[in-house]
Amino acid sequence: MNMFLHELNAYRKSTVIWTISLAVIVILFLVMFPAFSSNAEELKKLLESLPLALRNAIGLSLDNIGSLLGFYSTLTFLYITLCGAIQAMNLGTSIVSKEVREKTADFLLTKPVSRVQIMTAKLLAALASLAITNAIYIVVASITASIVTSQAFSMKIFLLISATLYFIQLMFLALGVVVSVVAPKIKSVLPVSLGTVFAFFFISMFGSAIGDDNLRYITPFKFYDPAYIIQNASYETSFIILEVGLITLAIVASYIIYVKKDIDSV
Repeated sequence: MNMFLHELNAYRKSTVIWTISLAVIVILFLVMFPAFSSNAEELKKLLESLPLALRNAIGLSLDNIGSLLGFYSTLTFLYITLCGAIQAMNLGTSIVSKEVREKTADFLLTKPVSRVQIMTAKLLAALASLAITNAIYIVVASITASIVTSQAFSMKIFLLISATLYFIQLMFLALGVVVSVVAPKIKSVLPVSLGTVFAFFFISMFGSAIGDDNLRYITPFKFYDPAYIIQNASYETSFIILEVGLITLAIVASYIIYVKKDIDSV
């Protein structure tokens, strides 16, 4: 039995649903850009009436909101990353817990494969699922962006911003895997995923509202600042190092725990 293909096939339905959902969301937002840009000054004045703390909390920057990159990073990508984080957290949390929940764990462990091989196959399938989602999303977003505007914009920066979706998902995937191997039994993945993702999302909003940059190191939603990417056409090295370190720590810990974990039989 090819475990990788089996797991990838098991994620097929959810991958299709999430991919279509993200594609639809980005299309719906970007098709509004022409109308938005033609009335940018009036909308800026309207948005200026909002409290500064509220604008900061939702990442609403008025400096370049009339441009495609500003509109995309400020009003569109926030919701894309939120949905993408839920998808990744769902995948990570279900990696081990679904075997316990569906009472197939002992059957799987009787096969002539090690637990390390099992975990590796599951992780690779989850990574492939997210990669497929992101590849299709980036293609759809790029084509839509090119169609909806005649403005000149940097496709490189657009792609850099879009690619951060995958990086944020990797962080939540790793976190979900840890939860999956640590929790004795998860009856339903969705409440755990939603609770975790929204907790980090609200932390990011709170940090932005009060202007505390230290909270950026706590929530993956703030590891990649679109404003910085637009200005520098690059990522912040410190946050890349931080993410790589956290993901490595989470995955290594998950392997160690899973290899030593007692699996209940049916």
